[in-house]
Amino acid sequence: MKAISHFTGMLRATMLLALPFALLVAGCGDDDNGPTGGTSDTTPPTVVATNPLNGATGVAVIDVVFDEPMNGSSLTPTSFTVKGPGATTVTGTVSYDANTQRASFMPTNALVSGTAFTATILTVAKDVAGNALAANYVWNFSTAAAATTQLPVALLTSDGFAILAGASITNTGVTNITGDLGLSPGTSVTGFPPGILIGTQQIGNPSAAQSKLDLTTAYNSAAGRSLGPISVAGNIGGMTLPAGLYKSTSGLGISSGDLTLDAKGNPNAIWIFQIASTLTTTSGRKVILTGGAKAANIYWQVGTSATLGTSTVFKGTIMADQSITMNTGASLEGRAFARVGSVTLNGNTIVKPTP
Repeated sequence: MKAISHFTGMLRATMLLALPFALLVAGCGDDDNGPTGGTSDTTPPTVVATNPLNGATGVAVIDVVFDEPMNGSSLTPTSFTVKGPGATTVTGTVSYDANTQRASFMPTNALVSGTAFTATILTVAKDVAGNALAANYVWNFSTAAAATTQLPVALLTSDGFAILAGASITNTGVTNITGDLGLSPGTSVTGFPPGILIGTQQIGNPSAAQSKLDLTTAYNSAAGRSLGPISVAGNIGGMTLPAGLYKSTSGLGISSGDLTLDAKGNPNAIWIFQIASTLTTTSGRKVILTGGAKAANIYWQVGTSATLGTSTVFKGTIMADQSITMNTGASLEGRAFARVGSVTLNGNTIVKPTP
């Protein structure tokens, strides 16, 4: 009996010692607030960018970018509305791109020129967790007074160059360039070979000096355009833009999506991008041309420097006030012109565009 009593006492002690551990394990289950449980998303989504900007006077596309993934089915012409003139509802369709968290409104008919519009994202719009916007998001913009057609930027003697710089040109790896290479007033060109140039080098000579002067003229011409500017900002990746003059008062990037330029069947369509500071692309991003668009008709006027990410596929003439860097494998159908600073290459392909 004593042996049985001793065994029972040991069993009770073991169970009591194990009880806190069992309770601890029980508390580590799937409770939302437990260590192994997920915390429910209760944060309302917010709008982080719009195009056009609030108060803009030009329209290319109408869209919004959210700070988190949205429930695409909640973004419809009922929750994303455009009105104008006055309270007149603009008919259209709404699409949502999950990759860029961007909702776009496409009017059924062209917007009336010289007219004020109001766009609204209603609280019907929800994120993937079911959270609605905390309040309606409203912004205003207006269309240009009339349709505007941009004239091409005259490159003059710089037209024949694929690369043109002020301070130096540096290459690493097997870069292939089709078109002339020019440098003035600097004289330092390195990395050829292994770089391959199908064209003529103009280094620190009168031809290079004149082309640099003409580059400055072209840069100032692009920067001074003011006919029907369309405001853009931040990331324009994922957008499809018709021809026109696009103006950014800060930097401009192409990330989280490719940029499509649509000429809509007009082979003479012109794009001019005025960028106050930097132009950057992330790895693998592309500029895609459609509807008859030509790289020769695209101009990027960059207030400071441009950087093309690894394996970027880019189109158009880049005219940077300072420097241009093309990271490994980036390609350019166009021109890389650095007015003051350097052009840095790394196993790239640059082809001067055909007219």
